Amino acid sequence: MATILNIETSTEVCSVALTSEGQVLDHRENYEGQTHATLLSQYVKEMLDYAHSREMKIDAIAVSIGPGSYTGLRIGLSEAKGLAFGLNVPLIGVNTLQLLSVSTMFNHFIDEENLLYVPMIDARRMEVYTAAYNPSLEPVLEPQAMILDENSFQDLIQQGYALVVMGNGSDKAQQVLHGDKVHFVEGMKPVAVDMMALAEKAFREQNFIDVAYSTPLYLKEFQATKPRNPILGVKG
Repeated sequence: MATILNIETSTEVCSVALTSEGQVLDHRENYEGQTHATLLSQYVKEMLDYAHSREMKIDAIAVSIGPGSYTGLRIGLSEAKGLAFGLNVPLIGVNTLQLLSVSTMFNHFIDEENLLYVPMIDARRMEVYTAAYNPSLEPVLEPQAMILDENSFQDLIQQGYALVVMGNGSDKAQQVLHGDKVHFVEGMKPVAVDMMALAEKAFREQNFIDVAYSTPLYLKEFQATKPRNPILGVKG
């Protein structure tokens, strides 16, 4: 199997993992937020040093491509592109929503039929980036930005599906989604060590993204806000 350097920066977590033959060889994680720009390059260097000290060849770079934080995704993808170009290896893009779903499948057993995995990444206010996947990771609901309310996902529930909801946007869902067909899994965050299965599958299938022209999966346009006037306390 391939030796892959995995980079995950789509949320507040900054993480990197070196994986090979279905095993995590080494990894670094920081959960403090706003650390991607300062920590990512150091984490990557430590993974490269690990591989070099053991005379291991990096076969590919995998990076989370979103949806998620605009800034985090840009930092992660830029680092991954530079590595892929410099090492002359292919670049793999991992969908963050699928990553959350796979992490939940591997770590939490829920005894229900007709399960759908519904990852949610915080967007703003009551909005989340979300999708719905069956256990084969086929999308029943395509990735999208959604403003949550009491009618969200009711059509899937009425079709007999049970929902497994996770991610840093799931707190919002708990305010409006209720019933015995909705299960919330707390504490799930996208991290590099959990990218292994998706990255190895993409490598086997030679499902790579363009090193020069690939862009993050934002799902909606970036909306910058004007800074407040520090004296008047109003927008400038």
